[in-house]
Amino acid sequence: MNVLLVDDDYFVVTALESKIDWQALSIEQIYTAYNVSQAKEILQQHAVDILICDIEMPQGSGLELLAWIREERYRVQAIFLTNYADFNYAQKAIELQSFDYFLKPIEFDKLALIIRKAANKASEERSIEEAAREGLLWKKNQNRLLELFWRKLITGKSFPSEPRAIQRVMEEQHLPYQLSDRFTPLIIKVFPHDGSLGKNDKDLFDYALLNVLNELLRSPLYKVETVLEYTENHWIVILQWSAEPSTGQIENTCASLIPKANRFLKCDVYCHLGLTESLAAVHPMIRQLIHFNEETINIRNQVFRIDQRPVGEAAYIPPDLELLERLLSDGDASAFSAETSRYLHELTGRQTLNVSALRQFRLDLMQMIYSFLKQREIQAHKLYSGSTNDQLFQQSLQSIEDMEQYIAYLVDTALAYRTFAEKPNSVVEEIKLYISKHIGEDLTRNSLAETVYLNPDYLARLFKKETGVPLGNYIIETRIQMAKHWLATSQMPVHMIAGKVGYANDSYFSRLFKQECGLTPYEFRHKQQKDRLG
Repeated sequence: MNVLLVDDDYFVVTALESKIDWQALSIEQIYTAYNVSQAKEILQQHAVDILICDIEMPQGSGLELLAWIREERYRVQAIFLTNYADFNYAQKAIELQSFDYFLKPIEFDKLALIIRKAANKASEERSIEEAAREGLLWKKNQNRLLELFWRKLITGKSFPSEPRAIQRVMEEQHLPYQLSDRFTPLIIKVFPHDGSLGKNDKDLFDYALLNVLNELLRSPLYKVETVLEYTENHWIVILQWSAEPSTGQIENTCASLIPKANRFLKCDVYCHLGLTESLAAVHPMIRQLIHFNEETINIRNQVFRIDQRPVGEAAYIPPDLELLERLLSDGDASAFSAETSRYLHELTGRQTLNVSALRQFRLDLMQMIYSFLKQREIQAHKLYSGSTNDQLFQQSLQSIEDMEQYIAYLVDTALAYRTFAEKPNSVVEEIKLYISKHIGEDLTRNSLAETVYLNPDYLARLFKKETGVPLGNYIIETRIQMAKHWLATSQMPVHMIAGKVGYANDSYFSRLFKQECGLTPYEFRHKQQKDRLG
């Protein structure tokens, strides 16, 4: 496998040569060029599989080079580097069948993954060409049939249960299995939402995960039949045994996946092992494993076996709610989190914590915290609206750690806002600042209360107590003062000034202005001009 690096910047080419482990990517030869003309000469003289090329260059663009490559019918996987996030560039690159489009500055770890994908694609295309020449394309079709068979078996709730029906399916599709073949399913759950590559580039993250799995799941005792993401971030692996099944070996392999995922994928992970079954019985085992995984609350970075973790049938026993209410009232967030964590881990140890119990626990704590806020006139449903709350809420049933994170968010937010709300001067100043910045908008007691997450009646009482002025009167006074400023310092028409201070009806504005100032807006402006002239 050979690569050609093309960039008019010598230092970029040098950095690419030195900072990427080409040997690990199975790249044998690295060619370099500093303009399109040099790149064409190399392509005419040498076999190049991958092109890594800048787009903007003085003597011809990378897009022009790729257009020439396509015209000459060279089979090259092109990766573009550019400083510009230009849609037209990206569109043209897609039209020319480029492999990827990468913005500078270069993230070498990420680029290495893209190069590996390009190398795999180049190798796959080469294999397809060889297979076509040798008349072996039937093998590719066989692989597709195998993939479809396992996808249907894993994701389909209806699958032949009678051995004769399964045998008939295998015979019709010429599948290389016997009913007595032994298979072990395992589920791998990854958590890519905590700052890993999977948060921003799931395709690349999935590719990296599959590479890690392919390296780990190698053994003369078994082979990997399929690796399938059956729901987001939940992967199922099917292993076929060629020797006596060894669950202990698979357990050890899964255990070794955890530090690799932590280190290389920068994410947490857990594994669920199913039981080894014959092909005739593997479908119900997979359904059981998926159901078990959905109903069981797990701890991250652990390996679990379905035969060692029966779901407890005990009724939900709530935590010490009185203690938690007292800790919340005292503002002791760390003690609150410690108590809830102790409770969750205790239930896990007794194997009585399932999704139903955890959902009830979450509801109890949310009700407690919402009640705590309501007593202080804080509108919890407004305080906790937003994408952060929604994401943490959705994730909270995935693991003990996710629930702990959600509880910490609820408590920290509640206590921080209680501190703010208990300082009336801070709340009033916040409202005054908001009014001054949004003077032209529809300002009501309800809309202002939403900005500080307080009950509207409570906010009105608080504002009058702190300022001596009713909230509605303060809004009018502020609008009139702003109108005075524009009347005195600008030639803006009165109807425009009325709109800028929140009054769509300029007649109403004029009556209100005269009521407050004793003069109409026109009379006020005239008086200001006369006073300036002396």
